[in-house]
Order: sequence, then structure tokens, then C-alpha cells
Amino acid sequence: MSTLYLLHKPYRMLSQFTDNQGRATLADVINAPGVYAAGRLDYDSEGLLLLSDDGSLIHRIAHPRHKQPKTYWVQLEGCISSEAIDALKNGITLKDGPTKPAKARRMEAPAIAPRDPAIDPKRHPSTSWLELTISEGRNRQVRRMTAHVGFPTLRLIRAAIGPWQLGDLAPGEWRKETLHAPRPTNLSKRGSSPRHRPMK
Repeated sequence: MSTLYLLHKPYRMLSQFTDNQGRATLADVINAPGVYAAGRLDYDSEGLLLLSDDGSLIHRIAHPRHKQPKTYWVQLEGCISSEAIDALKNGITLKDGPTKPAKARRMEAPAIAPRDPAIDPKRHPSTSWLELTISEGRNRQVRRMTAHVGFPTLRLIRAAIGPWQLGDLAPGEWRKETLHAPRPTNLSKRGSSPRHRPMK
């Protein structure tokens, strides 16, 4: 069996445990020796980050070959058009090549804590929300995709990685799950523990 930690990474926090520039790190919210992140989430992005002390599990989650789909809630500048959504669904061409077709749909603002600092409504009076699911992991891909279709990303929240959901975890909160021994194409859940609040 393996242990997996599901963490809601706050805005402006690094997806690592140390930093020589004094920025917020995972060590500020979780104390689990020997644990490493399975993949990463940008400093200015929020949401679900998976961690484990099982190297093989980390590899199966993070390696692009396993194509774990990732779902994002994206707050955009402006009201996204149907044409832009269709373009994301069909795949677009970025500087590093064409993207694979994505799942994309408009959504209402999610029931999630406001970002700190919040987006300034005076600078951004018109915004909309998009749910976007991709199976790639290029650098800052979601931001580049929405900018390409004319709707820059203002706020980016990762809501799911494969079968794992952010759920009702608040920024800085985490919960622990115990998994069955992984199978080649399946990572089955065994149980979960209560969520834990950020460290003080």
C-alpha cells in the first residue's frame, strides 16, 4: 500500500519544501518527512497538488506517458466566446506545437475561497470561468492556451488530477489517502483521513 497526500496549494506558494529567496513553500502547510510532489503547480497557480513518499507512485502520477488528465477552473479576462471554446476543444497550435484536443466548457464561479490578494474588479470588470481538462503537461500550458484564443487567464485553480479531486479542501489544507498496491493501469483508493488545516 502507498500513502498519498492531497494538498490545496495556495496562490504564490512554491511546489517544493525549500527556497533561498524567502518565498512560501510546502513546508509552511504540511509536515510529512520524505514526501515529494508528484509533478508541480506554478507559483501563481492554485489547487490540487499530490504528494507521496512512494517514488514509483509519484512516477506513475507525474510522468507524461501515463497521461493523467488534469482539470482546471480558469477565471478569464472577458466573457469567453463559443468560438474560443471550440478552438480549445479541437486543439490549437502554440509555439511548441499543436495541443491535443481538450475538454472545455463554461462554468459558474466555483464555490472556493477568494484569492489573496483578490483580482481587482476595477482593472478586470468583465471576467468569465472555464473548466478545462487536458492530458498534457507543457510549461504554463493552460495560460498559453487561453491567451492564444484571446482570453488571458487571471486565476488558475487545478481541480482534479486523474481520479483525485480538490473537493472542499481550503487553501493550505490537506488530506491523506491510503492506496492499494498500484496496478499497471489503475491506482485504486483504499481510504482517506480527515483533512488537515495549514500549520501555524
